[in-house]
Amino acid sequence: MHCFRRKRSFLFVFSTFLITFAAIMKRKGLVPHPAVAIIPVVVLIAMLAVVITLFGSDSLSGGSQVALLLGMGVCVCISMSVYRVSWRTFENQIKHTMGEVSVTLLILLCVGMLSGSWMISGIVPTLIYYGVQVMSPQFFLVTACMVCALVSLLSGSSWTTIATIGVALLGISHALGISEAWTAGAIISGAYFGDKMSPLSDTTILASSTTGTDLFTHIRYMTLTTTPSFIITLAIFFFDGMGNGSGTGVDVSQYTEGLARTFNISLWALVVPLLTGVLIAKRVPSLIVLFLSSVMAGVVAIILQPHVLTEIATHGSHLSHLSSDTSPFTIIRGLAVTFYGATMVDTGNASLNDLVSTGGMAGMLNTIWLILCAMCFGASMVASRMIESITQVVVRFVRSRVSLVSSTVGTGIFLNITTGDQFISIVLNADIYKEVYRNKGYESRLLSRTCEDSATVTSVLVPWNTCGMTQSTVLGVSTLTYLPYCFFNIISPLMSIVVAAIGWKIRRVKS
Repeated sequence: MHCFRRKRSFLFVFSTFLITFAAIMKRKGLVPHPAVAIIPVVVLIAMLAVVITLFGSDSLSGGSQVALLLGMGVCVCISMSVYRVSWRTFENQIKHTMGEVSVTLLILLCVGMLSGSWMISGIVPTLIYYGVQVMSPQFFLVTACMVCALVSLLSGSSWTTIATIGVALLGISHALGISEAWTAGAIISGAYFGDKMSPLSDTTILASSTTGTDLFTHIRYMTLTTTPSFIITLAIFFFDGMGNGSGTGVDVSQYTEGLARTFNISLWALVVPLLTGVLIAKRVPSLIVLFLSSVMAGVVAIILQPHVLTEIATHGSHLSHLSSDTSPFTIIRGLAVTFYGATMVDTGNASLNDLVSTGGMAGMLNTIWLILCAMCFGASMVASRMIESITQVVVRFVRSRVSLVSSTVGTGIFLNITTGDQFISIVLNADIYKEVYRNKGYESRLLSRTCEDSATVTSVLVPWNTCGMTQSTVLGVSTLTYLPYCFFNIISPLMSIVVAAIGWKIRRVKS
């Protein structure tokens, strides 16, 4: 009881201090003082640090969500009590923000369904089965990076690439005894290179359209910073991979035998990836591609893996007495579980069991929950104009071409951290700097490229960002674990500044 009273007293004193401080720093106009605007961000970062320290990898199961909502609460409390911002303003911004990410949430559910169906149907096991026998440990990392780059370039989606071929490559790395952190870094680096350069990518289209730049002009201009970044990335993976000698991996046979014993390994399963590629080439929307690919994988599972579906349908349920039953009812039930729930398949190998287990749509719910909370925090920062206040401070220090690009890069990274979503970061970054670039006489393509070099590629490096949460969930590797090895994502913002310093093909608009 005394502990509860102390906590309540502390919260009261803390909230009173924040409101008093905000009132003291209040200035004329609706835009909060930067010292006030930074308070919710500082509170959020402090709470996330505590949550991660206390819960570690389980922080995404509730702790981070609560931290985001409390950060939002601080923002709303200060804005309503000091700056008289109405709740309706926050409510409208939240509705608008949620509407923008609604399709993203559906895509996440389809990604969960896709990862489960591709695994249980034998698609990923087949890729792993042949991949461990073909791919050389020495060239695995650089090959994985290039393969993901190609797939992402053709699909326009880093999320789809990582959820499909990325998961298969991670499985192959386990069999070859290669670090999952390095592998995840290679997968993400390649996937985000392709996503960034693809005319089918939603972020590429968003960056060009928001800044008023022609799409293909934007893509061609990005090659000046993206190509050098990717070459350096491939060189790093190549030279590191040379240390992965053929004798360093685990016994590949334990994986191939376990997979062959559990699944019907068949090249016919690869028809689904081929048809998925056709849909991508036809420029079918990502949500439809993911759904149709999952359904096709489900049909393949019924044909090739009925025994696996039966095991899934009866595992841990009241139907366990039907474990030998392969009736249509049991098989369909197994397929339904594959789509929406967690699956466990016994391969006779503990590490392989972990590899072929899936979470389905249910496995994405924590991520969706976190995205919703992140969107609420970002919306509150936008509605209160605190984001605007913070970035105005940065704009004041813009004096040269290098400082302009550097501040744009820094703002993009900052927005990824504070708003928790790359789409919001791109839009806000473009809106904040559009007039600045125009007034200083720089082409819009410089702004669009810089937004992509910062906001698009660094989103996956932030644990509570939608991209960071999604990829860590899909790959089963925490964001902070793979972060140091996402070389392309780290080099790209730096390369943008380097090219600005050199002045390579950076021109002023003729008046």
